[in-house]
Amino acid sequence: MLPESPDVAESLPLRGIRYPETDGTPMPDADYQSRAYCYAVEALRAHFRDSTDIYVSGDLFIYLEEGKPENCIAPDVFVVLGAGNHMRNTYKLWEEPGGAPDFVLEIVSPSTWRADLGAKRALYASLGVGEYWLHDPHGRHLHPALAGHRLVDGHYTPLPATVLPGGPAIHSDTLALELRLDGERLRFFDPTVEEYLPDLVEAMVDRRRYEAERAAAESARAAAETARVEAEERLRASEVAAAQHARKTEAAEARIAELERLLRIRSESRSE
Repeated sequence: MLPESPDVAESLPLRGIRYPETDGTPMPDADYQSRAYCYAVEALRAHFRDSTDIYVSGDLFIYLEEGKPENCIAPDVFVVLGAGNHMRNTYKLWEEPGGAPDFVLEIVSPSTWRADLGAKRALYASLGVGEYWLHDPHGRHLHPALAGHRLVDGHYTPLPATVLPGGPAIHSDTLALELRLDGERLRFFDPTVEEYLPDLVEAMVDRRRYEAERAAAESARAAAETARVEAEERLRASEVAAAQHARKTEAAEARIAELERLLRIRSESRSE
């Protein structure tokens, strides 16, 4: 068997290399970080659920180079435009048509803030991540507690913020949404409908309200249909009664006419 040429060998997939789904360590730090992470991922997934080419995930290993599983990163929240909207165990750049994320959000914590502001920022810029966001739920390491950056000529420049009563609001061109702070709480705001993206509890309440309204609407439609059927039955009954009355009236008039005819005949006979 002839040996493969170098070009062919380089084109073949690397075999026997594992790309782990986890490093075996739990998510770090306190509830405030996980709350922001869970809200961001689930709210964005729900918002883009009907988009087949927008992928939303978080705390998922992104492998940057084939054959080098040590070269990876796991953003807290990321969005890829042009990637299939389906579940993955890992995200491998060389297999994905969408390439690197277009949006990354890191939840700053005591154990990550230095990397979030330094090494990760530089890495995301080198990968071409279009928007890099940072949120510090307690404002301990980041001032202000929410910051968005746009990649311009290989470097991140701050996105302008609007100061609202609850905190800053910053528009994301990538998501066509605003990221806002309501006190310490991170929220996504959809300016097209002027509504916040709901969290799981709010979504459940909305779902229950929707189901209750749908049930009430179905009940109203059923009652209206029953009333319509009853009205049609009453109309048919009245039409039948009217027809019967008309027939009786017609018969009575015919009888009267016949009697009048007979009376005329008798009167004419007597006069002769």
